Amino acid sequence: MLTLTVLLLPLFSVVAARNRHSHDHSHGVAKRLPDAWYHPDDHPVHALFKRGGATDGLTYPAVGSNEWTQAYPAGPPNSPKTVPAEWTAALNDAIARKAIPDIPVAQANGDNNPSYPGHDPNSPEICSATYKCRIPGDIWDAPDGYLGISFDDGPEQGSDALLTFLSTNKQPVTHFMIGSNIVFMPDQFTKAFNMGNDIAVHTWTHPHMTTRTNEEVLGELGWTIEIIHNSTGGRVPKYWRPPYGDSDVRTTAIAREVFGLTTIIWNQDTGDWSLTAKGGTTPQAINSSMTQWLTGSKSPGLIILEHELSTESVASFVAAYPIMQQNNWKLASLAQLMGGNASYQNAANNLSPVNPANNILGAKSAPAPVASSTTKSAGPPNSAKVAAQQTSAKGSPSTSANTPNKSSAAAPSWAKPPMGLLSAIAFLSLF
Repeated sequence: MLTLTVLLLPLFSVVAARNRHSHDHSHGVAKRLPDAWYHPDDHPVHALFKRGGATDGLTYPAVGSNEWTQAYPAGPPNSPKTVPAEWTAALNDAIARKAIPDIPVAQANGDNNPSYPGHDPNSPEICSATYKCRIPGDIWDAPDGYLGISFDDGPEQGSDALLTFLSTNKQPVTHFMIGSNIVFMPDQFTKAFNMGNDIAVHTWTHPHMTTRTNEEVLGELGWTIEIIHNSTGGRVPKYWRPPYGDSDVRTTAIAREVFGLTTIIWNQDTGDWSLTAKGGTTPQAINSSMTQWLTGSKSPGLIILEHELSTESVASFVAAYPIMQQNNWKLASLAQLMGGNASYQNAANNLSPVNPANNILGAKSAPAPVASSTTKSAGPPNSAKVAAQQTSAKGSPSTSANTPNKSSAAAPSWAKPPMGLLSAIAFLSLF
């Protein structure tokens, strides 16, 4: 049995983020809440981000203020090097329990796919999503007839145009946000949250995650969760999407075991990130692909990779939106669709109460979810249906068209309070 003793300590400041992240996006083979979190109560994430709801008396720095900005690490090019001790303790505990696979860190290859010299990336021991291997419990497909809408890399240059269109059409979506970009563009982050859009994790600096050490993976995920948590009234994200779709059994296990995150990939890729790149795709090519997907089979449902990087990428979504409607797709924010109507680990949505974790001291983390390639869901799945819908850990191709490589601030409406305390160092003992 694992026990935790939790202490509250003041949040320490680290170097302020300075640069909005920009990068190449080539993809690889690429109601009132109950007295428990939506994530199982025995998961260590409860201790790592242990705060109450928006009205628990804790205060948070105003989003965009100097105090808020200086609480976070620098942006690209380097992954964060400093993390709170309780994150490291949780990682070490997961490693000690053999919950984190002991596989090599992938080798970076410039603009090409990361590689595993001497190992098969499609083997169950590695199962690299870059090579289209599906890890049990990861999400690649929406339920039949549904299109789960999401956008990567925000906040970015295309965010304002996207948010205006979404507001006009009352269309909720999920934003997989880069942590360092949130620091640079807090107004757009706040606007997306206040509109009711779901916020999920897209790492701090947008690296190929399989090329990062365990400790670097910890920082990339943890700091992004931290800034989302402290800027949304204490909400803990439920989902993350690895940049470039680059994950393997090691990085996925760290996300799940330490932070309670579920990995979401995609089954179609517009390539819209390259619209502004020399030799990249064109609006006509994206329109052709979108038309093919949206007029085709509704089984499985669609998760289309799209970005809010530029006005051009947003325009491609805007052009496809009527085709989605005309072909009777059921449109939903991806996090709400796959989360059983709960977008966060401790809150249903952006307006619902944030469930306090004060009564949770923690125990061993939840086991890895079991998946099946045979069960389909006819409607919005609950957590069990989501797990059952995913395919097994083998190198089975998705339906994605990806090919190998060559990505004065307004405070949220719920509060302007300044953040109080860093939830706390967890002293872990096994017996």
